[in-house]
Amino acid sequence: MGQIIGIPFIFWLIWTSFEFGNTDQIFAVIGLIGFVLVFTKYYQKIIYRIVIFALMLTPIIRRLTQIPIEKFNYLTFIIPLSIFCVTFLILILKPKSE
Repeated sequence: MGQIIGIPFIFWLIWTSFEFGNTDQIFAVIGLIGFVLVFTKYYQKIIYRIVIFALMLTPIIRRLTQIPIEKFNYLTFIIPLSIFCVTFLILILKPKSE
């Protein structure tokens, strides 16, 4: 239970995006694209926020399907993932302030 090392996920994304020949490279690049798009003007529209959220979730979902789920069964993974999902959904639904 809980055998996944708790390194920051952004480091894993950066490292894996430059690891050629790995199938995770595609998902890491997609996640990094989503992360970069948060800081652009595309983040202003709700439809783009939903797409960005999906892009950022793809590497996480890939890891969850690739490794046995028992290895993710610990609070230092569940709590940050829950906070990320809830806060991003709040930001998606939040009306645009001007």
